[in-house]
Amino acid sequence: MYDMSFDPQDRHRKNYILRRSIMDYGMGGLIVGSGLFFVFAPMMGYVNFDFDPLLRYGFACLCFIYGAFRMYRGYKKNYFSE
Repeated sequence: MYDMSFDPQDRHRKNYILRRSIMDYGMGGLIVGSGLFFVFAPMMGYVNFDFDPLLRYGFACLCFIYGAFRMYRGYKKNYFSE
């Protein structure tokens, strides 16, 4: 009988999914972290951070949304359309 657990393509596919998932979690974390930086930059002592507050908070919100999306995509692991 042919055992599917030792199929090289299946193993390659699982390794690819694992790498993409780790990359999505990592990039999502970095993007959310940059959003946190933009929100808390004046409180951390970056006083020469002279962006308009509306622009700064808007960009931080976009970072939060996109970072959360990347983490969600890493959680779902739906990289192949079947």
